[in-house]
Amino acid sequence: MIINQIAEFCIQYDETSSLMRVAWMAERNMERFQQAFTQLHVLVKQLCVKRIVLDLNRMPDIPVYDQLWLSTRFMPALFTVPLEQVVIVLSAQRVYNQQVVEGVLMAVDAQLPFEAHFFTHPAAALAWLTDESPRLPGLWAEWVDYFGDFFSYSDEVAEPLAGYEPQ
Repeated sequence: MIINQIAEFCIQYDETSSLMRVAWMAERNMERFQQAFTQLHVLVKQLCVKRIVLDLNRMPDIPVYDQLWLSTRFMPALFTVPLEQVVIVLSAQRVYNQQVVEGVLMAVDAQLPFEAHFFTHPAAALAWLTDESPRLPGLWAEWVDYFGDFFSYSDEVAEPLAGYEPQ
């Protein structure tokens, strides 16, 4: 089922597998970053989500103020939900945000009540998290039907490689 409660996120929830797929879609607009993540926390708690795929590929670099908020407010609040596994999707080009997320996770590592993993592509993350569930093609089709090609995933280099001609 697609959930449209939080404007900054594309959200899909599968009650049968207690799986939520979330992708940032607010582009460079970080005005409601904290409110959006607070609303996400409430939704995850309300639905008793056990596994989540959080795709942050379209999110701009997370400002320091929001990093502090994630460490001191959001992560401790996550400890009150029944999450078992969290998969963060970040491509190889999103090094800064990967370091930010790793830093936030390390800040609370001793208290972390769930597994956290990184993947570069949501297809691999979903396949791993669902153990190649037969429900996966249907979930993927629902996502594509609803969001179309809004999300394109490429691990290509952001700038062209230099051309070297023999002399």
